[in-house]
Order: sequence, then structure tokens, then C-alpha cells
Amino acid sequence: QPQLVESGGGLVQPGGSLRLSCVASGFTLNYYALGWFRQVPGEEREPLSCISGRDDIRDYEESVKGRFTISRDNAKKTVYLQMNSLKPEDTAQYYCVASPLIRMCMDPDYWGQGTQVTVSS
Repeated sequence: QPQLVESGGGLVQPGGSLRLSCVASGFTLNYYALGWFRQVPGEEREPLSCISGRDDIRDYEESVKGRFTISRDNAKKTVYLQMNSLKPEDTAQYYCVASPLIRMCMDPDYWGQGTQVTVSS
């Protein structure tokens, strides 16, 4: 029953922007940190960002720091990833995740199905 559903992926030109959304259901969102991973075929899943519901503390991988912004709206049961200044190397399948707050997206309990982001001219 716990479910995460991503949306907002697509094709965008280098330097463009995209906003991903992930709607959660089937679990109490306030008890979970929410975040985003991405994966290129043949490579390991890469953690990108995580946001704590307790204090809205935000963590980012260095490669996206300053370009991506994570946010959450517990009332809407949604986590967002605003992606700006996109680069071709950002092309990947993007997944939202949920973990207990203390783990800050490490070893997530729940995963979404993913949404494809392609950055190309």
C-alpha cells in the first residue's frame, strides 16, 4: 500500500529547468525524510538530495548543489525537486524515496517507479 509516484520528467535542453513531483500515499509522511536518487543504465543509483520533515534540513550531492532545490509539502503529501541549469550529464531515471527521519534518505524504505529526465539539444 505505501506508494510514491513521480511525475514531471521529460526532455529539456541544456540550461533548461524541470520540476519533478512525487506524491506519497499509504504511510505517514511526517515521520519520513524524503529525497531523490537517480540512475543511469548500467550504473549505480546515486543519491541526490534529501529533506528532513523535522527541521526542513536539506542535503545535496555536490554535482547538483546550487542547481537543484528540494522541498516538501506535507499537507499535499508531495516532495519536489526543482532542477535548474540542467546538463546532459543529468540525464537519468529519477526516483523519489522515503526513509525514517533519522536516516535522512539512507537505505530508503520506499521507492517510486521513477521518471525519465533527458537533457539534450
